[in-house]
Amino acid sequence: MTRLTDDSLHRREFLIRGGRSLCLLALGSLPLDSCSDTFCQSHTDYYVKPAKMWRRLAGTAVECTLCPNGCQLDEGERGICRVRKNIRGSLFTVIYSRIAASHVDPIEKKPMFHFLPGSTAFSVATAGCNLSCKFCQNWQLSQSNPEDLDAVQITPADLSQKARQSGSRVIAYTYNEPTVQFEYIIDASAVARAKGIRSIIISNGYIRPAAGKMLAQNLDAVKIDLKAFTEKFYSDICGGRLTAVQENLVSIHGLGKWIELVVLVIPSLNDSQAEIRKMTAWVRTNLSGNVPMHFTRFHPMYRIQNLPPTPVSTLERCRTIAKDEGIRYPYVGNVPGHQWENTFCHGCGAMIIRRSGYFHVVNSIKNGACPSCGVRIPGVWA
Repeated sequence: MTRLTDDSLHRREFLIRGGRSLCLLALGSLPLDSCSDTFCQSHTDYYVKPAKMWRRLAGTAVECTLCPNGCQLDEGERGICRVRKNIRGSLFTVIYSRIAASHVDPIEKKPMFHFLPGSTAFSVATAGCNLSCKFCQNWQLSQSNPEDLDAVQITPADLSQKARQSGSRVIAYTYNEPTVQFEYIIDASAVARAKGIRSIIISNGYIRPAAGKMLAQNLDAVKIDLKAFTEKFYSDICGGRLTAVQENLVSIHGLGKWIELVVLVIPSLNDSQAEIRKMTAWVRTNLSGNVPMHFTRFHPMYRIQNLPPTPVSTLERCRTIAKDEGIRYPYVGNVPGHQWENTFCHGCGAMIIRRSGYFHVVNSIKNGACPSCGVRIPGVWA
C-alpha cells in the first residue's frame, strides 16, 4: 500500500509499493441480476455497485446527477470522473471499496486546524476526480482510470477496523476527489459513526447540493478547496464552475457541519488583492467569519510548471486581507515554521495552539475556550 502525503504522490513509488490488485473489472460481461444494493460479488466484479444519483434518458442512455458535470452517457461510456459507467442502461460505480492508497496522516496535514488538533486520520483514496485541475498535486490518482492502479478491497466494516487498529480517531477520504466515492463514503461513514469513529472529506466541493446533503449525513467535518474566485479560473484551469462550489458550500454550512477552506494561491492566476478581498468577504457574508481559511503556497506541479512558487509575502498579504474582511482564523500554509500556522484567540490574541510542522502540536484550549480570556473558540475540540 502506497505511502502518501497530501502534498505529493510520486507515481514511481506508488506503482512499486502499491498493494497488489485483487481484481480486474470485466464490466462487459457483468451479470446485472447478481447485483444487490450492497455490491456486486459475481466473480471478480465486487468493486462494481449500482450508483445512487442518476436518471434514465432515451433508450439506454443515462444522466449522472451526482455533480454539476451532469454527464450524459450512452451504454459503455464513463463520466468525466472515469469511475461511473453506463452498463446496459444503468449507472454503476466501479470503485466501491476499491482503495488505491492509504496512510495515517496528522489531521493538520489535511489541513484542518480546528478539528481534533494533534489527532491522526486514517486516510484513503481511490482513482478519479470530477475536475481536471492543471495544478493537481495528486494527479497520478485523480486523473487515472481505476484499472490502471493497483488496489485492495477494503469494505466499510474493514475500513473502521483498520482505522481503529491504526490508533486513528478519524477516517479521511482524501488525495483524490471523495465525491466520486459517493456510495462507499455513505456506507463507510455510517459504519464508522456507529463505532465512534469520525469521518471527514478533503474535497473540491464540486457536487450538487442534494447529493452533498446526502453525503454529509454521517460526516463530522468538510475541508473544501476554494480554487479561486473567478469563473474564468474554474473554467480554464479546473474544468468546473465557481457558482456550483459556492452553492454547495452554503448548503453544507447550513447543515451545521464544520468547514475549513483552503486557497492554493498561484502567482498571476488567483492572487490579486481584489480577488482575495472579494472571496473573503463572500465567505464572511455567506458562511461565517469563524470558517478558517488556509492560504497555501503553490509549487510548480503537473501541468503548471512555468510559474514560480508563491512568495511568502503574497500569502501574508492574503491573510491580512482576510482579517480585514472579518475572517477570524486565516492561516498561511505550506510554509513550515511560519508564525501564522499557529492559532491565536480572536478575543484576546493569545496563542492557543502552537504548531511546529504537522507533527508537533501544543493545544492550550480548555473545554473549547481560550484559557486566557474564556472566549469560545469555534471548532471541534473533543
